[in-house]
Amino acid sequence: MTNIIVFLLPFLSLQWLLISGSPTTNQIPKHYVIYMGASTTSPNVTNEDTKVVDELSHLQLLSSIIPRKEKERISLIHHYHHAIRGFSAMLTDNEASLLSGHSDVVSVIEDEIVEPQTTRSWDFLEEGMQSKWGLAKPVTSNMIIGVIDSGIWPEAESFNDKGIGPIPSKWKGACERASDFNASSNCNRKVIGARFYVPDPKQAASKELTPRDSTGHGTHVASTAAGAVVPRASDLGLGSGTARGGAPSARIASYKVCYSGGCSSAGILKAIDDAINDGVDIISMSLGYSTPSSNSFLEDPLSIGAIHADQNSILPVLAAGNAGPTPSTVSHTAPWTFTVAASTIDRDLRSIIHLGNGKIINALGINYSNLSRSAIYPFVIGKEAAINSSVVSIAEKCYSGSLDIKKISGSIVVCVDGGDPSRLDVVPLITSKGLIMFTGKTVLGSTSTFPSVQVNNIADYDILVNYFHSTANPTATIYPTVEVPKLYKPAPVVANFSSRGPGQFTENILKPDIMAPGMAILAAAMNTSKYVFMSGTSMACPHVSGAATFIKSVHPTWTTSMIKSALITTASAYDNTGKPIRNELNLVASPHEAGSGELNHMKALDPGLVFDTTTQDYFNFLCYYGYKEAKIKSVLKGANLFQCPKNSKPELITDINYPSISIGNLKRQQSSPTVVKRTVTNVGASTSTYTVRVNSPKGLVVRVNPDRIVFSNSLNKTSFEVSFDGKGAVSGYNFGDITWSDSLDHSVRIVYVVKVV
Repeated sequence: MTNIIVFLLPFLSLQWLLISGSPTTNQIPKHYVIYMGASTTSPNVTNEDTKVVDELSHLQLLSSIIPRKEKERISLIHHYHHAIRGFSAMLTDNEASLLSGHSDVVSVIEDEIVEPQTTRSWDFLEEGMQSKWGLAKPVTSNMIIGVIDSGIWPEAESFNDKGIGPIPSKWKGACERASDFNASSNCNRKVIGARFYVPDPKQAASKELTPRDSTGHGTHVASTAAGAVVPRASDLGLGSGTARGGAPSARIASYKVCYSGGCSSAGILKAIDDAINDGVDIISMSLGYSTPSSNSFLEDPLSIGAIHADQNSILPVLAAGNAGPTPSTVSHTAPWTFTVAASTIDRDLRSIIHLGNGKIINALGINYSNLSRSAIYPFVIGKEAAINSSVVSIAEKCYSGSLDIKKISGSIVVCVDGGDPSRLDVVPLITSKGLIMFTGKTVLGSTSTFPSVQVNNIADYDILVNYFHSTANPTATIYPTVEVPKLYKPAPVVANFSSRGPGQFTENILKPDIMAPGMAILAAAMNTSKYVFMSGTSMACPHVSGAATFIKSVHPTWTTSMIKSALITTASAYDNTGKPIRNELNLVASPHEAGSGELNHMKALDPGLVFDTTTQDYFNFLCYYGYKEAKIKSVLKGANLFQCPKNSKPELITDINYPSISIGNLKRQQSSPTVVKRTVTNVGASTSTYTVRVNSPKGLVVRVNPDRIVFSNSLNKTSFEVSFDGKGAVSGYNFGDITWSDSLDHSVRIVYVVKVV
């Protein structure tokens, strides 16, 4: 069943609904959310009278459009009443359409299913970095990370609370009970909160209705962001070392929205509303749509929740998605989200395929093969094991119903990645001796003892196919994964699965923002002592969440955009060989792939200058995007006196005060350069002078005015302009950067993307 979310403005007018007539009821009801903009009360302020009045008005609204004979639908599934105002309910399409036309309604949204998207990674990020604070300070124990995911396995060693003091007094949340979750014993001074949200019945089994993690995903990301220090962690000996999160003394509040059937966007919105009220400092969401949502910014529940979090001084960090390397696949492109791409680290895990003709293929994957190194096993290609000639094309992908169990039982099977692992023909495959998947994407994860590896080089795949056809009895074996002892170079590299920019709905905000480790990340699992590898932008997201928590603990007065700016402008553009970061094709990575570069949180502690993106910027962004003033003002607090610019248009989005620059349309023959303005705030030495250096591609003329800025005790904020002239530039995307430097080793790097047409 598909769900829908509806949000309304503060004052409902029932008269309009009554005179409009009742909709037809020949449609199947679905889950909708009704969004009413920002709450009229402040988070953390309990006003039961207001809550009751709101609930009654929502029920009255439903009773005015739902026929009496279906009165069981006159009920609220979710009630948003902290930072967000609105509710969700079961409605027909006609009823939802009726509400969407009301003057008080911001948006009516069908609930979508959202998908979930470390011993070495933190050491890798901090290798060679020096900081006047050191690695042990400052203590982040007053910081709370809200992890919105699939729940938590509280017994995991990463969540022990040894040495952590009392729960911060600002915490207003809850530890909810369930049959397998005891609030008094499963929550502690580390995991201070655990909530769960009942989804559509088709999305979860009853045994999943608990704060306890039912997939392992939420536990993994929570420990990556804020797991305690755990020595001698490994996955059956692989990746051995000390596991820790980015903010190991920070507290974790878990919000379970993901179940075996996916994650309800209506539930996610409710979790964000609760997290704001509970008192979290950072919200980490390793969630996204399988493809970029077609919804606009105020019709996307994750975007709506993120803007309300940001408005309440909580930084929302989200995964960019796993749809790479295809361009324009990045999720979460609004300027109030912090969008994270994934990279590799300097750990190499290899598995060997040994063919019967003596040839060796270096494969990828993490497997604990139980095959004997001295034995050989039959070897078959999926399409040659088709159950009949009509299914050869899907047998090549080893999809369900296509394989002849007699042909593959006891054999090692080669499949071509079809892009949908849920369609694999599991029943025959489990009778095989192993799986070799030819794929363009490398996604490394633990696979227990079943021998499973990936080959992503066409030449290696050709070796497999040619060998199969060269002999009547092809054989092979798969060796268990080994860790290469030397530090792997180059690293980081953009993970090939990481979603790419530009943003599908606005090219004038650069997305993704930043890159962090997301390949073969070792973190806690659904077992008290077990650690497993997972890959995805889901794993990159909590690295940035942990880093942002670390920065906020040092600079508690900084705004969310100042923290984001510090991390973006100090990100590294170079790998561990000293060369520019590259992508999976060994080409220099563009900002559409890596954002501003690899997370460098130690340097971000002292960025020198920051870009503070304000409510006015967000207001203008929504104006430029075409939203009406009244609806914007219902969403953004403190915007009552703002007015949309008279010449609002999407191209002007480039002008909001963001720590990167993206111009989606620079005409080569335009009469004058395009000029972009930015304002910087000095957070370093009170008296300092910065000079600028411009790095631009051949033919694109980039000038900064002024080229020198001076700060004093009386001046800590100033503006500069950047002009872009594309008359001599090549068509298409042009990439470069602008760096402001002072004499104290501050380098403030602003990445830019310009599309010349």
